[in-house]
Amino acid sequence: MKKRLFWGLVMSVFTALLLSGCSKNANNKKVTLELFSNKSEAVGTYQKLIKEFEQENPDIEVKLTTPPDAETVMKTRLTKNDIPDMFAMSGNGTFGELARAGVFADFSGNQNLEKVRPVYIDSLEKVVGPTKKGTYGIPYTPNANIVIYNKDRLKELNGTVPQTWNEFVALLKKAKAAKITPIYWTLNEPWTDQSPWNSLEANLVSQNFAKLENEGKTSFVKTHQKVAKKMLTLINYGHSDNFGKGYSDGNTAIGKGDSLFYFQGNWAIPEVLKATPKANIGVFPLPTSNVPGKTKLASAVDIVLTMSVKTKHEKEVKKFINFMMRKENAQTFIDDQLAFSTIKGVDQNNEILSGIKPYFADDRITAVMDSYYPQGMGTASLIQEFLQKKNTNAFLKKLDSEWAKTLDHQ
Repeated sequence: MKKRLFWGLVMSVFTALLLSGCSKNANNKKVTLELFSNKSEAVGTYQKLIKEFEQENPDIEVKLTTPPDAETVMKTRLTKNDIPDMFAMSGNGTFGELARAGVFADFSGNQNLEKVRPVYIDSLEKVVGPTKKGTYGIPYTPNANIVIYNKDRLKELNGTVPQTWNEFVALLKKAKAAKITPIYWTLNEPWTDQSPWNSLEANLVSQNFAKLENEGKTSFVKTHQKVAKKMLTLINYGHSDNFGKGYSDGNTAIGKGDSLFYFQGNWAIPEVLKATPKANIGVFPLPTSNVPGKTKLASAVDIVLTMSVKTKHEKEVKKFINFMMRKENAQTFIDDQLAFSTIKGVDQNNEILSGIKPYFADDRITAVMDSYYPQGMGTASLIQEFLQKKNTNAFLKKLDSEWAKTLDHQ
């Protein structure tokens, strides 16, 4: 009897342990997170960091999604309530629209925000707008609207990096006279006209423009005459096929020295180097004033790390965001992508980008204002049309009417 009781107790304990083990395995099942990004050029870097994260956290798997036309895909999925756990996306008008719609979690008070330069938190909150209080993501990398220049061509002209608008135009004239293409326009893809527009607008127009335009207290006709005039000056210094060439053509041309200048953003640098690995290039902000040192770098939040307000894995998502925000991982990201970081103490030291590094270091930055435009205005195509027809008043009036029309449909 005692023997039977003993073996009964042993079996009971064994069964309990077995069931406990089964329960533990069930509870410790791998969690799969989806990271949705509209930055296809950064796939390799994301994959490298995801691999490191998964090694540190074997109970979490991260699935990276970077579809073509990502913003359209994202909106379609949201209508089906198919929402990714987390996002690494541009801090643009689409981000603001989705934040206002309640898609993203509020990160107000999150410790990671303490690591970020305040200018980018302010910029992100302005994109969301005053009707939605909170901080709906962690700014991760900023972008920069810049002039990429070929150092060999500049040297041929005995030129130096221009500090004022007049110096810049003088170099354009000098290049044209020397039969060197001054600016390699790529207007077959309208979005590429926004780099010089952004630089001019951000420096020459009040940062409150969008708010005042929404309130009917200002207009493009009143405020953007200088911006339009300078754009017309710039288009006079292109090549023979300004509206026939695209982004990849420009990336190849500037690296090979087929032009002196090329309007783009820092995101184009890796593409230029892919096309011409030994390209001798540098960068600087487009000078918009004739007062040396007055021009600021037009910049926006290029990547925001955020999460769905509906994710079932908040703890795991925050663990991944904390991992990405570590200084060493942020450094890996910007080194790979030739980008800058919003995180204090994480610096970009690549020589190619040395011409804009002081602007980030000293916060000589001004916000790219098209992030505040109503979504769906088609600004890039309107600028493209303007550069063809060159009718300033008709163009500015059309911007005003499209703003009002788009705003009415939101």
